[in-house]
Amino acid sequence: MSDLQIGLVTLGAVLILLVVVFNWWQDRRVRRKMQDKFPEAPADPLMAQLDAERREPTVRIAETLAEKKAEPAVAAEEIDPTSEAVIDVQFPQPVEGEQLIELLRAYLRVETKPVRLFASTVNGEHHAYPNAGDSYVSMQLAVILANRQGPLTEIEWSRLWMAAQNLAQQLDGSVDGPDQAEVMERAQQLDQLCANLDAQVGISLQLRESIATNTVRQVVVSAGFMEYGKQLAWLASSGLPRFTLLFNGKPALNLQSANVDRLDLLLDLPNSPKDEQAFSRMASVGRDLALRLDAELIDDQGQVLTDHYDQDIDQQLYQLYEQLEQAGFKAGASRTQRVFA
Repeated sequence: MSDLQIGLVTLGAVLILLVVVFNWWQDRRVRRKMQDKFPEAPADPLMAQLDAERREPTVRIAETLAEKKAEPAVAAEEIDPTSEAVIDVQFPQPVEGEQLIELLRAYLRVETKPVRLFASTVNGEHHAYPNAGDSYVSMQLAVILANRQGPLTEIEWSRLWMAAQNLAQQLDGSVDGPDQAEVMERAQQLDQLCANLDAQVGISLQLRESIATNTVRQVVVSAGFMEYGKQLAWLASSGLPRFTLLFNGKPALNLQSANVDRLDLLLDLPNSPKDEQAFSRMASVGRDLALRLDAELIDDQGQVLTDHYDQDIDQQLYQLYEQLEQAGFKAGASRTQRVFA
């Protein structure tokens, strides 16, 4: 074989290798794009092991399920047709709870707005998640139409619908639900309505010097703040927070910093109980903390907060409470918390 022939053979081998590498690279790039569009959840949304630092699964169907199989089933709340769109899954024959649990784990790992589950037993009960000791004849998936992250999107609805279909196919079941265009229209209407009713009011305490985090915690607890989930909050007699407290812009119970420079009091109006003195109550607590911590109380513009406009702000906020109720969203109620989340 001549040098020319050897060179041509070598060149051909190199070209083939380049084509193979290029195809592999293209395939890998396409796969990555598809994964970006349709990511799989990194963790099982039904498992109870939740890391406080990670984002919770958006399909929230009994995160504590794995540890509660032996406990009585939890009754589901009623579906809210105003703020939720429902996908109905019917089973041709009763399905054991344990089998349904495994199917939910396998097929409902999708990214979407928060979803609530209503599993119907053979006895006509509705459970917030399947119980291993019961049998189920149908299931409904209720997805929130809008929240503070915006309205439900076509992609989110399609993902949930596809997940419900895949689950139903495993049981020879059927899926029924509203038309996508109708769901999208309802989502947009709810989003626009709630955008006009939403309000969060904050004031801040700027400390004159950094103070140890543990010292600040002791001061605010002695002033009357109590633990509420991962936050410190000023609670109403109903047990709901009137307003919450942030350390350096973060929930007080999650703060890792050794010192605190700034405290923020936040009134989340739709999620706090109706109050004729909502702002002045929060401002009064802020002034008390300012004295205890030698801090300056300021508004959201950085100006020193006086009590001159407290009553005017109270009246404005109370009008918003009234408008929320007129729209069907009682401040602090479960359905209101689901939408304004």
